[in-house]
Amino acid sequence: MTAPTIADNKPVKVALETGKKYYFCMCGQSSNQPFCDGSHKGSEFSPMAFECDASKDYYLCQCKSSDNKPYCDGSHKQFSDEQVGNPPAK
Repeated sequence: MTAPTIADNKPVKVALETGKKYYFCMCGQSSNQPFCDGSHKGSEFSPMAFECDASKDYYLCQCKSSDNKPYCDGSHKQFSDEQVGNPPAK
C-alpha cells in the first residue's frame, strides 16, 4: 500500500457537531485538510466517514499516521517541516 502524504506536522483544531457526518482525508492530498475534497480519486485511498460523540473542539490528525484517526495521537512529532507534502520516509 502506498503511504499517504503528510499534510502537516501538527494537528488542526476543528469544531465538530454531534449528529453530523464528516469525511476525513486519508490520502493527504486534499486542499480542504483535514477533510476530503475528492483529491484521492484514482488512487487506492478513500475518505474515512466519522461522527463525533459531542459538539466541541477536536484536534484532528494531519500527518495521516495517527493510530486513532481521525483524531491526533501525537504521531506528528516524528515529522519535520521538510517532510510535509511528502509521504513518510521508509
